[in-house]
Amino acid sequence: MSKIRKLYYFDKKKTQEMISFLNNNVNDNYITHIMFNPFMPLHHFLPLKLKFLPESYVLIEDNDIKGLITIAPTKLQERRMEIQKLFFEENSLSIASELIQYVVSKYKAMGVASIMVKVDDYFSELVAMLINKCGFSQISNEKLWRINKVIEEPFNEKMFRQFRNSDANKIESIYNDCLLPHFRPFLSKEAKEFKEVFCKGLLYYSEYKYTIENLDNNEIIGCINIQTSDNENFIIEIIYNNWMDINLNSIIYYAVSQIRKRKKRFGLFIKTKNYANDGKIQEELFEQNGFECVQNQIVLTNSSAKILKENMKAHKYTVITDFISNNPIPNQ
Repeated sequence: MSKIRKLYYFDKKKTQEMISFLNNNVNDNYITHIMFNPFMPLHHFLPLKLKFLPESYVLIEDNDIKGLITIAPTKLQERRMEIQKLFFEENSLSIASELIQYVVSKYKAMGVASIMVKVDDYFSELVAMLINKCGFSQISNEKLWRINKVIEEPFNEKMFRQFRNSDANKIESIYNDCLLPHFRPFLSKEAKEFKEVFCKGLLYYSEYKYTIENLDNNEIIGCINIQTSDNENFIIEIIYNNWMDINLNSIIYYAVSQIRKRKKRFGLFIKTKNYANDGKIQEELFEQNGFECVQNQIVLTNSSAKILKENMKAHKYTVITDFISNNPIPNQ
């Protein structure tokens, strides 16, 4: 008989064995800094509106861990949470469904409005299960591009400055305006989600943000977000008014210059969103630049939870996880 419970510290050895197929550096970082954060035992007792760390649960059967799921709050916890990690035994998609149903039911009972999940497009059986059995709806997709060679496009330093919380309302407006209209009810954000959190040092990732300004009137026209969970691989996300004449290559080059102040060698990626009206434009540019699309994730969101009773066949082992690469970009 199986049961689902919180992940405890004494599960560490079994958990390490279960996800040992991951790159060792990724494995150690994930286990040490995300799953076994020393603050985690107290974090589980926090009310929903104060949660800021991922929380993990395991499915136990015959005293063995058969699966693990991690769910993380966004900066607007009551509105949206995201399933970030999911591991389960080979040919046991039923284990995945039990874990998903558990966290969906648990956190919706706490007051979460929707739960999001992003799945690599080649896991078609998992996507079908999420849609047909777990009450998820497919929204759109996101792509991650590896930047093997940076286009050294000159930029004006005066266009950029450190992000301040007072900029959040403007960035919220720009972000929501960029969403295709039929996706706004699911994916729109509030200003709070762009602000720096109070306990930033306890988060499982580091984030650096910069605003982009119009030099003619000093108006904010965009934002650069640089995020890393291991200080080795950095993901760039650019939000901007697509009606403005912006040189994306120069913005990327500025972002790279900021990363190089912290690291000499690193993996570099940039994200595109097909639910934004500038997504296709960015993809075309990145293809011209020779960037490599290394991940295409389907974005799904849950509006209701159902009880899953039947077993289904699965692909091997890990199904939802962050993309990590060990191919650094040289210091140019």
